[in-house]
Amino acid sequence: MANYIGALDQGTTSNRFIIFDHDGQLVAIDQKEHRQIFPQPGWVEHDPLEIWHNAQGVMRGALARAGITGADLAAVGITNQRETTVIWDKNTGKPFANAVVWQCTRTDNICRELEREGGQDRFRQKTGLPVATYFSGPKIKWLLAHHPEARRAAEKGEALFGTMETWIIWWLTGGPAGGAHVTDVTNASRTLLMNLETLEWDEEILAVLDIPRRMLPRIVPSVDTHTWGTTAADGPLGAAVPVCGALGDQQAALVGQACFDVGEAKNTYGTGCFLLLNTGTAPVVSRHGLLTTVGYRMDNRPPVYCLEGSIAIAGALVQWLRDNLGLIEKAPDIEALATSVPDNGGAYFVPAFSGLFAPHWRADARGVIAGLTRFVNKGHLARAVLEATAYQTRDIVEAMNRDSGVALKKLKVDGGMVANELLMQFQADILDVPVIRPRVAETTALGAAYAAGMAVGFWQGLDELRRNWAVDRTWQPAMEAAVREQYCRQWQKAVEKTLGWKE
Repeated sequence: MANYIGALDQGTTSNRFIIFDHDGQLVAIDQKEHRQIFPQPGWVEHDPLEIWHNAQGVMRGALARAGITGADLAAVGITNQRETTVIWDKNTGKPFANAVVWQCTRTDNICRELEREGGQDRFRQKTGLPVATYFSGPKIKWLLAHHPEARRAAEKGEALFGTMETWIIWWLTGGPAGGAHVTDVTNASRTLLMNLETLEWDEEILAVLDIPRRMLPRIVPSVDTHTWGTTAADGPLGAAVPVCGALGDQQAALVGQACFDVGEAKNTYGTGCFLLLNTGTAPVVSRHGLLTTVGYRMDNRPPVYCLEGSIAIAGALVQWLRDNLGLIEKAPDIEALATSVPDNGGAYFVPAFSGLFAPHWRADARGVIAGLTRFVNKGHLARAVLEATAYQTRDIVEAMNRDSGVALKKLKVDGGMVANELLMQFQADILDVPVIRPRVAETTALGAAYAAGMAVGFWQGLDELRRNWAVDRTWQPAMEAAVREQYCRQWQKAVEKTLGWKE
């Protein structure tokens, strides 16, 4: 009997395969990082074949750590870095170029041209998204324009586009030998190509971007009882396991946090930082710089929508401090360095490395460290790095409160950075609401596991998933209001200094 569910978490910096039991508890995990490729300033790429190779490795590794075989898995779910774009030859599986990562700003000129003809919100009513370098549609247009062989193949129906879950599912279910070419509705909603009402590719937008319809995957539910295929017996799992659940990473965390009721919100602190608020079965168009996105769709039921605030650089700023400046040896070391000082010493770090995402959407912004004096040392800089994530989250929450008309009362948190207790306390202080960390911190992979498990009947309903959720720790706000407001005023001054830097 299959007693476990496997979840592949295809993240921005690594692949992880995590095995969960029926209680939603982690049984085993294996992880492998992949290269971050920076061909020029503002450009970010991944090697799709490296990612597929690493995905197979971590699947085998997690099974070995758990002491089980692929036959012990009831199903496999996928969660992924969203918007990252790859185009490949359907006959060979060979990519026409490296994947263009969600953080990449190379499509800035394309986006400016689109804005000139209809403004930044020209597609927002249909897609819930502004025109921005973040999304997949402009990335597809760029790849087709700069790789003529990809354009020729796309016109002939021999090129396939996918975000990373599409790429992984295609390989898992057969690759060139008939692999399923599908994308789940949450990832499709991040392309700037899907109509939020019809949940189909929008022909008008495809025409504007000159993207051939035949290269796009079939849009499917996040939880799909119609299995897309099974893994091969000679593949990384060594057994025929159904592949039937997929969610973009932030939507997966929403599901993993059991935010199934209208008004529930979660914030994931990873490479970037992403706050999602469940708004129910009707999309809410943002008036304050947020995104409208699909939260999840359970088989043929109506989809659940969210408002989302997206921050490009969160944990990536800690990596930058480690890799580019060498101020710490390991990412967790930042907490000790930051606690060596009582405050930020007046220094503020706005990490607009790829422009500013929500709620500003300014591709012309670049990173700034403001408020420097001779007094500031590396401890203050470390603290400013952590505080940047909390301030950016507050900007999102304020926009979300205005859009929804309901003030946030508490915030569920997850992701790698929630182990940093200094950051979590500062987040509670700067938001003035309790911050709650769940007992199972791997909520992104758990959400993907839930999607696959629901599809095959491993879990029977949402109440069962709610019962699996439990609190690990809660941080209560403890900052005086006057201090909070002073800090936030200084932060906003620092944000203003980033704007208009790139002409």
